[in-house]
Formats: sequence, structure tokens, C-alpha cells
Amino acid sequence: MIKQKFYNYIFGITLATFFVVLIFVANSLSISYNEALNVLVNKSVLSYITKSSTYFFGSNDISIRLPFIILYVFSVILMYLLTKDYFKKEIDRLFNVLIFMFLPGVVSASLLINSSIVVIFCTLIYLYYYKLYSKHNYYLLFFFLFVDNSFAVFFLALFFYSLNKKENKLLIISLILFALSMYIYGFESTGKPRSYLLDTFGIYASIFSPLIFLYFFYSLYRVGIKGTHSIYWYISITAMIFSLLFSFRQKIYIEDFAPYVVISLPIMLKLFMHSLRVRLPEFRRIHYNIIKLSLFFLFINTFLLLYNKPLYLILDNPEKHFAYNYYFAKDIAKILKKNKINNIKTFDRKLQKRLEFYGIVKGNDYFVSLYDPIKYDQKFIIKYFNKDLLDIYVRKIKQ
Repeated sequence: MIKQKFYNYIFGITLATFFVVLIFVANSLSISYNEALNVLVNKSVLSYITKSSTYFFGSNDISIRLPFIILYVFSVILMYLLTKDYFKKEIDRLFNVLIFMFLPGVVSASLLINSSIVVIFCTLIYLYYYKLYSKHNYYLLFFFLFVDNSFAVFFLALFFYSLNKKENKLLIISLILFALSMYIYGFESTGKPRSYLLDTFGIYASIFSPLIFLYFFYSLYRVGIKGTHSIYWYISITAMIFSLLFSFRQKIYIEDFAPYVVISLPIMLKLFMHSLRVRLPEFRRIHYNIIKLSLFFLFINTFLLLYNKPLYLILDNPEKHFAYNYYFAKDIAKILKKNKINNIKTFDRKLQKRLEFYGIVKGNDYFVSLYDPIKYDQKFIIKYFNKDLLDIYVRKIKQ
């Protein structure tokens, strides 16, 4: 009991600290073009979430990301609650939730305006209800139908699970919901057939970090051959298999599949810990080395995800930065406002929409370009550690 309270304390302190870190990181980002569409144009669940937040907290980068950070916190807590009594030792449970907390894919989902963290949270809510009452909540399933199109994968997983467990009610309802999801949202199959299998593996490796993904992939296979096929396994293996199958033909939206894959992290850790402990201490060295390397790469990946701005110092072209689309818009808006330029015209429609979020509206007073237009009245430079990263050209439009 004393150990459990200690581990609960460590978990609480770590989560609270990381919540603060995420808030600071959120404030350092700029809204991307796709995020601006969700906030300013689209009418979707993401739009309603972000608009509700900006209504209460104003139009700023923290307010549009705060709901997703909060969903991340609740998702981590749910993962901790779900794994109670799952592991033989409490230290394994803590280890599992900390890995989940720092997975690059889960961390990035908490900072960006996309459906991934919403899907993770909803799925964990469903599984927690199932854990508590040992029955399925069909009202939640019907609600999920209108949350996001990717729940088609979840319905399909439940169909396979019910088929194996001979749960006829769940089988019928999940099949109906899957069909409705396909009818409402459709299925994207356009474009020239081309294999993106290696790309998909690469994305999964970045979501988990390479070594953890390799062992995770092996764990799903091992449990599929010799282990117990739990509902968690069915959800993850369904998402994994179909994402890889579709990748043979087309580029997939990884956000439709990855949220269902990461929730089975406890399966991987339980298998690994069992494999470690059945060996004599003198034969555990390779396992300890795997743990050290996995945690090292996990730390590096997550650290670079959160603190990647220094990478601009070693890149010859800022646009090569993997997070380029989430920087500079706020800096540009600040410079323009400082110079009383609030009404602009630009050929860059994406930049125009991003600046609109920061109060720089479309108009005919000034022309703004990030590329040398030959004729300009003012030039502003965005620097980082005295390195020029972006030039902003402004020309007053004569009336």
C-alpha cells in the first residue's frame, strides 16, 4: 500500500509538471493553415472544441490547444486507471503510463488541433466503462459515430472481437455502425495506386520511437499466436493490419489508425516484463540494454518534438524543418501589428488565413510577401540566435 501511494505520487507530480511544459510549448507554436481552417472555417467537432475555448480564453495559441492538452491529461489518467491490477507489480504500471505519457505520437496529438487525442480519449473512456461494468456501452458507440470518421476502425475491431467472443448484440450493432460510418463519411480511395508501406512503418516508428515500435509490433504478433486475445489486442491489431494493407495502395491518414494502436501499449510492456523476469539475473543483460536504448531514443524523440526550434540553426533552409508549418505566423503578425499594418493582401492564401487568426485581416492597404517582390517599401527579418530565418517584404498599395 505504501509503495502504491508512492507510485501514485510520482505519477501525479510527473503529469502535473508535464502539463505545465505542454502549456509553455503550446504558447511557442503558431497556428498552421489546417488548424486555421478548423478554427475559422470548418464546422466539425474540432471546430466546436476550439471555438468554445477561444470564446472563454480569447484567440491565442494556448486557448486553441488547451482542450487537447486537457484531453491528453485525462487520457493519461484513464490509462493509469485501466491498468490497475493488470500488471503483477505496481512499478510496471507506473512504467507503462510514463511511456504512454511521453510517446511522441501521443504528445504531438496533445499539442495539435487534430482528432487523434479526441479518439484516444473516447476509446479509453469506452474501455474504462467496459472494465468497470464488464459490459459494452452502446450509447457511447452511437455517440462516437458522429465524433470522427476514424471510429469506423473501432467499430470494425469490435465486430471482429464480438465474432470471436460470440457476443451477438455487439456483433450486430458494431456492424451497423461500421456501415453507417462508411455511408456518412465514405472511404478515400482516389489517386494513383502506389505503395506507401515503408512510409507507414516510418510514421509508426516516429509515433512510438523506433525500438519501442519494433517490440510493440512483435508483441501484437506474439499475442496473436500464443496469447489471450483481449479487446485491447483486437482494437490495435485491426488498426495496424488495415493501415498496412491500405498502405500497399495509397497514402493513408495515420490519424485514422494510430490512436487505436497506441492504447495497447500495456500488452507490449507486460510481455516484455514477463520475458525479463522468467530469466535468471545473469541472462537479463540484453533486456536491460533494450530498455536503456528504448528509453534513450524515446527521450530524444520527445525532447526534439517539444524543443525543436534550435534545429533552425543547423538547417540551410528553414522550410526543411519538420515543424515549419507551426512557426512564424505569430511572429509575422506581431511585426505587422507593431508597424500598424493590420490590413493586408498576399498571394500566399495559407499565410493569409493563418494571419487572420491573429487579427491581420484581408484588405487592400498593404501587400505582404515572404519572397522578394523586387519592389517593396519595408523589409523585416525574423531572427533566432542572430540567424536570419525569414524575410518579410511589405509594400503600401496606392489608392
